[in-house]
Amino acid sequence: MPKILIIEDDTAFCQMLQKFLTRHHFDISVAHSINEAQMQIKASFFDLILSDVRLPKGDGMEILTGIKEESPETQVVLMTGYAKVTAAVSAMKKGAFDYISKPFTPEDILSVIQKALGARTSENLSILSKKIDKKNGPIKMLVGISEVSRKFQEYISLVAPTNMSVLLIGESGTGKEVTAKAIHDSSNRRNSGFIAVDCGAIPRELGSSEFFGHIKGSFTGAVENKMGHFEAANGGTLFLDEIGNLSYENQIQLLRAIQERKIKRVGSTKEVNIDVRIITATNEDLLKAMQSGGFREDLYHRLNEFSIKVPSLRERPEDLMLFANYFLDISNKELGKKIVGFSEEVEHIFKKYRWPGNLRELKNVVKRAVLFTSDTFVQLHSVNEGLNLAEEEHLKAGFSKLDYEKERILKALKQTNYNKSKAAKLLQITRKTLYNKINLYQLEV
Repeated sequence: MPKILIIEDDTAFCQMLQKFLTRHHFDISVAHSINEAQMQIKASFFDLILSDVRLPKGDGMEILTGIKEESPETQVVLMTGYAKVTAAVSAMKKGAFDYISKPFTPEDILSVIQKALGARTSENLSILSKKIDKKNGPIKMLVGISEVSRKFQEYISLVAPTNMSVLLIGESGTGKEVTAKAIHDSSNRRNSGFIAVDCGAIPRELGSSEFFGHIKGSFTGAVENKMGHFEAANGGTLFLDEIGNLSYENQIQLLRAIQERKIKRVGSTKEVNIDVRIITATNEDLLKAMQSGGFREDLYHRLNEFSIKVPSLRERPEDLMLFANYFLDISNKELGKKIVGFSEEVEHIFKKYRWPGNLRELKNVVKRAVLFTSDTFVQLHSVNEGLNLAEEEHLKAGFSKLDYEKERILKALKQTNYNKSKAAKLLQITRKTLYNKINLYQLEV
């Protein structure tokens, strides 16, 4: 929950603003003078400070410099009467993020706060990227402002400097690979390789070759020597996405490599020592797979020294428009557009929609909407086709989650002429997951 300090000597106005922002899930503190504010700033960190320009024994600009020196990450927004706009603009040059003229509407203040907190997130990402070796590139992970996102970021910061194996658990589209890369980039291994592997795309018979490599002529099709994923990630991080899709035979091979810290290329007798950190990810319940015999218990415990749940977009609604604006900026750059923001109708629809595809779906919807927008703001007609609103209405009308998922699978299969690989791609799940769901719902395809 973002922490905000309101500095305002008008107690009635201050109380009203405090109640309003508290209802919108902000942690609010108040100060009625410069001295009170300075004491609170020294005692606690604030994401944002809302300060009146005119205060008893001074004004908001007097403490602006001190705030930016004491806590450069804190954003400052000045509240001012129309006569003080010139002074507020001058304060922005000294480090204030923005100003808002009194009287203002609730929507106005929420918009300014959201932009200020979003800018703080972008600044943090910029600071982090400067600390990362150029070989690996900057962190491109969205850092939300919700309490769920804060806790999520805390776990990443806690485990990143260690060598512990990490299991990332989350729905499709939540950004598990981006999370794994952020952990790698914040670790002591950042200057070595980050190798990402889709376990669902590895055929059982080629697992050994993919993980450990092979020498020329070791089997039909081995026309040259090949380095495996473990060697490529030596000294760095090996990210195994959708680990639950790995065949049982390949699980045994993986476990042996992790335990012994040695591998041999297929067809070779030479052992290679490896120093690799393992990060895995899944959108399936590995505990259930373990109980049914589909996943090895000893491998599970090797991979799960520390687990992190990557939150869905539904679990952090406070972050939704922050992320949408982030993707808007990216889409503007990629498509050469200058879209300013989203209309109220679009924001309303975005907040009602369930986002089954999470951040990946949000990014695609925003990019498509920007492509079709010629106005200053993204309008409803530009997003209607990108969102599966019809299915959402079915869900609200009483469909259970299982009915909803079953209908989505059938629709995807029909759209792809029952090509399961294409249907899985359309649904943004692996082919094995699609087969499991077809069996679960006993679909005749």
